[in-house]
Amino acid sequence: MPKPKAINYEQASDAVKAVFDDIKSSRNLEDVNNFWKYLANDEKTLRRTWESVREVMAPGAIDPLVKELIYIAVSITNNCSYCIASHSAAAAKAGMTEEQFNELVAVVGMANETNRLVNGYRIPIDPAFEK
Repeated sequence: MPKPKAINYEQASDAVKAVFDDIKSSRNLEDVNNFWKYLANDEKTLRRTWESVREVMAPGAIDPLVKELIYIAVSITNNCSYCIASHSAAAAKAGMTEEQFNELVAVVGMANETNRLVNGYRIPIDPAFEK
């Protein structure tokens, strides 16, 4: 299988350029990051992913910083160094402090540990939690 390469704006199709332009204008960027450049190898995946990210990460009932913190937590659990880096940068831009990041990492570590203990011991859910 060939190794995918980044698709830069100059070499992109019109459909990819349209998505890149939307990302840049929505996020006030001069260029898109590598995530989008590599997804541009498949126009449909690029478009679908951007539409989903734009919708899910938009302001809503959950504060934008909290959304970024959740994204970091999931990325830590999934061992995605790229997503940890990019969403840590976004969270810092949204106001995340070093103390908040450190607490987040502690909570993620604890949750992963206790989740594994529950799964290993096959602990049944308490009736009080089922309500």
